[in-house]
Amino acid sequence: MMSSPLLLLAILCGSVVLSEWLVRRTFLRHFGTALVVIVVVAVWANLGLIPSASQGSVVYDGIFRYLAPLSIFYLLLDVNLASIRRAGAPMLGLFVLGSAATALGVFAGMFVVDGPTHFGEFYPAISGMFTGTYTGGSVNYNAIAIHYDMMREGILYAGMTAVDNIITAVWMVVTLAVPLLFRRRDVINPGPAEATEDVERATESVSVLSIGVLLGIGFLSLAAADGLATALENGGLNVPSILVLTTIALLLAQVPALHRLAGGQVVGLFFVYLFLAVIGAFCELAALGQIGDLAWRLLFMVCVTVVVHGTIVFGGARLMKLDMDVAAVASQANIGGSSSSLALAKSLNRMDLYLPGILVGSLGNGLGTYLGFLVAGLVAP
Repeated sequence: MMSSPLLLLAILCGSVVLSEWLVRRTFLRHFGTALVVIVVVAVWANLGLIPSASQGSVVYDGIFRYLAPLSIFYLLLDVNLASIRRAGAPMLGLFVLGSAATALGVFAGMFVVDGPTHFGEFYPAISGMFTGTYTGGSVNYNAIAIHYDMMREGILYAGMTAVDNIITAVWMVVTLAVPLLFRRRDVINPGPAEATEDVERATESVSVLSIGVLLGIGFLSLAAADGLATALENGGLNVPSILVLTTIALLLAQVPALHRLAGGQVVGLFFVYLFLAVIGAFCELAALGQIGDLAWRLLFMVCVTVVVHGTIVFGGARLMKLDMDVAAVASQANIGGSSSSLALAKSLNRMDLYLPGILVGSLGNGLGTYLGFLVAGLVAP
């Protein structure tokens, strides 16, 4: 078994590269890099090639402690709150409605499956994580998981991630179908498309300067978040460090010079994949039986969540006589995040919804963490 920290880190990085290649070149593109990297590293761990959860490693501890929070920080640097107004009132309104509907859906889902009894000590964390991820994406999911140390529950975390991926894929089909079912007979004339450089950054040209500034700001912000959280705790106010870091990132993202720095999204995404690789290492098959019926209960709970969300969003749009395409993109921004909302807008041939979908999805990256912690706090015993 691999014992050298450097060799272990090399294997984890190589696994991320392999997973990305598989997703780009094979049928695994339907599953996404996030899930594939978990499975790939889980195979290495269960074959005994790398340490598992029970054996542990300083590499795993370092990724959990530093890289996971930094990944969230860098991804949030892309959120420009000032530009959200460009999304328009209907899109913004439906997105906020969808966020509230997600929280209600989680409460309903947990009630139906009797979450407190069957999820036990993980009940608040699971509630918060799914509220966060279905408000604006996986950035929120990971932020709440880090606070509750859920990544050390490898099998459960992997099961939750699988359920999340399945439902997100199904919801893409739903949001494609609903507008076709309810679309009015009058022809919708899409407005002019915005410049795609504001919407997509598939690749980024980075420099030593931009990477140096990004890393320096990231390390400084992480230290400041830890220090401020400790100071607040000493003062009698218990605020999660990751929530402080989220707030710092959102504030810094409003500084134009920092917002335009190239490389933040690439670095953040790579750190996310390393984080998920460690989750894979924590998936010991010997402990697989421990999740048992929880997998089906998780799936049913999440199904109830998205059904409640969809009913409120599309029902509200219908009652207010709003464009169902707008409702679909807003809903997809909640459930799948910015990238999914962009893909949906493209599929609906609504170029005018490209940028609004991206913008409200960016808003969800920040809002979801706060809403997730709120729900987790409300259901905590």
